[in-house]
Amino acid sequence: MSAVRTLLEADRRNGNSPGYWEGYRLGGCQAVLGQIPVGAPEVCNLRVMYVQQGFDAIDRGVISALEEVAAACIVTQAAEMLAQAAWVRPDLVLVMNGLHVFPPEHAAHIDELRAMGIRTAVWFVDDPYLSDDTVSLALHYDEVFTHELAGVTLYKEIGCRNVHYLPLAASTDLFRPQPVQPQYQYDICFIGNAFWNRVELFDSMASFLEGKRVLIAGGFWDRLSNMEKLASCVQHGWIDPEETVRYYNGAKIVINIHRPTQAGQDNRNSRNLAGRSINPRTYEISACGAFQITDIREDLTKYYRPGYDIETFSSKQELQDKITYYLEHEQERITMAWRSLWTTRKHHTFRDRISRLLAAAVPS
Repeated sequence: MSAVRTLLEADRRNGNSPGYWEGYRLGGCQAVLGQIPVGAPEVCNLRVMYVQQGFDAIDRGVISALEEVAAACIVTQAAEMLAQAAWVRPDLVLVMNGLHVFPPEHAAHIDELRAMGIRTAVWFVDDPYLSDDTVSLALHYDEVFTHELAGVTLYKEIGCRNVHYLPLAASTDLFRPQPVQPQYQYDICFIGNAFWNRVELFDSMASFLEGKRVLIAGGFWDRLSNMEKLASCVQHGWIDPEETVRYYNGAKIVINIHRPTQAGQDNRNSRNLAGRSINPRTYEISACGAFQITDIREDLTKYYRPGYDIETFSSKQELQDKITYYLEHEQERITMAWRSLWTTRKHHTFRDRISRLLAAAVPS
């Protein structure tokens, strides 16, 4: 990262200007990206049909990667999967998640594809929150991939023969550094639904957040008890991925809080499987060259180094102390964001994940 080190030695005569620091962050991001080699991928000789879930941030990354690393990529919707696969006869049908928008007869459709000799795979990316639903689907596939460590144990225990741990990644065409307008610029940003652990945390921080430029955006934030103090911070409703990217780029600090896993906490997880793996937001924030403070999941340190390319918290007080510190230390905050961008673009892309998936999904 020699170009970044050169930037660290640059003239800071206008260092108190917010516009200066934002330009400085973006300039460093471009220097980081310029040092990451982007070679031609190794192409796998497979024709893959991809069945979308409707998670645009994930679907876009997977489709882009398949177009790079597969011999052919045929994209379809859940309702058309069976008919299209019977006509196209791909080597592999890859289903994203198999939940929410998929028809009730989806498992039977997968059985029909296998009877035709078409290999099938699913990548579960909602584990462990909807494990009551995924266990009824998993046995129907040839290959089961999950982003969640706890899911690997679960699917093996119920009798799945081929189970793989495959962490998520960032769609780098979408989640990337970019300049943004003033309306996207905040001191502190959180985007996500109001699961109860998040509500409890922000309620308890209401007084601390007063006087800061804060965005809390997503669904169900009327659950807040301290709405009288936080109302000006809250933007209700869905934020689409393109807007999310702008807010991440405009924030000095982006907070990442994993959702709870307990049954009854907006989940269908009667086994109460603990969440052990990091969410896609971890990669997506970092891919924007944004500074992130996240709560801790077991596998976080496999992918990032706390205190080096990501920051963590384990209590309200620790989060507040780190917010205060990093709002006052621009250089440290931006340098950590650069390192996080480097780590993500070098190691945590969908090209990497899909290459690994295809290598595992079809025996040589």
